[in-house]
Amino acid sequence: MSFKIPEYHHPDFNRPQFKDAPEVRYEEAEKDGVAPEYFHSTSMYPEYFKIGEKWVLAEESRMDSSVVICDDGHLAVVENRNLKKGDKVILGRTENCEEGIYMHCRGFEEEGNRLEDKFVFRQGRSRETSYARDYDNLFELLRYEKEHGNIVWVMGPAFAFDHDAREAMSGMIKEGYAHGLMAGNALATHDLEGALLHTALGQDIYTQASHPNGHYNHLDVINKVRKSGSVPQFIKDYSIDDGIIYNCVKHDIPIVLTGSIRDDGPIPEVIGDAYLGQGAMRNLIKDATCVICLATMLHTIATGNMTPSFRVLPDGTIRPVYLYTVDADEFVVNKLLDRGSLSATTIVTNVQDFITIVAKGLGVME
Repeated sequence: MSFKIPEYHHPDFNRPQFKDAPEVRYEEAEKDGVAPEYFHSTSMYPEYFKIGEKWVLAEESRMDSSVVICDDGHLAVVENRNLKKGDKVILGRTENCEEGIYMHCRGFEEEGNRLEDKFVFRQGRSRETSYARDYDNLFELLRYEKEHGNIVWVMGPAFAFDHDAREAMSGMIKEGYAHGLMAGNALATHDLEGALLHTALGQDIYTQASHPNGHYNHLDVINKVRKSGSVPQFIKDYSIDDGIIYNCVKHDIPIVLTGSIRDDGPIPEVIGDAYLGQGAMRNLIKDATCVICLATMLHTIATGNMTPSFRVLPDGTIRPVYLYTVDADEFVVNKLLDRGSLSATTIVTNVQDFITIVAKGLGVME
């Protein structure tokens, strides 16, 4: 059975609660980076605002941001730190038309029915859960998104420590199942270490045998990349021809690497400023229709908080954004749900096993 995107159902604006609702209120920001008192904070769901007797959808939403009424009538969703003096910031703390604001949580459901069999709406599960159907659904989804959507992978360094996982993810990239990659310094460093030295943190990525003085390997790789000046130049200088980062560079897949306090090096492409990094992540995620977060709790939470549950396509069609979190730890995959990002599917498993299952299911590897 072929995959089909659920149809979006707008609210019925002819209902009395919408017709009788007041116009939304706004107040101009008094200084850069500071919202007015009683500002409205957004969610990941579609939100409508009554302006000039019309209900207007804020199309580029994300969690915990303000809504600005632009001069052309467009609604911009802006992080409070990015507000400018004079911005018309919408006010209101209710979401059921009382203040001209309506949050539409069930737009992709048939009226009166929850789509319990649609994996996008499932909640956190455990190690004992059967995931067979989820994998089948994911295979269908990824085949669809390869041709019609935008798939972004958010990855921890665990992939770089396993030969088969690197091969599986490399195959996914080669076959067009990746349109963007977000990670930290460690994933890139150890993947390049694997490509150059066949180790990760000094251990062979296939046999797990430790190399003499292997703890220097990733430091040497970082040093070599920094000497080359960039990852693409390092790939040329050392004739790198395999791995996740190599295949992203070869196939022009955009990469956003954001740093942390504990980073070694880092390699030149890592963004050290947290807010510049967040901005770069959001720029990559703004076109995503399917986001898969794997074994990286902080990147997963950050990504979930900047990813809406819907996307407005150029032709005006509204479609869901599918968000997956995968980790061996139940606490990690459910952490995103605890923070309010409810439109997520969670799978509790080793991510190396996950990616090889997915790659085999899609015929990317034997």
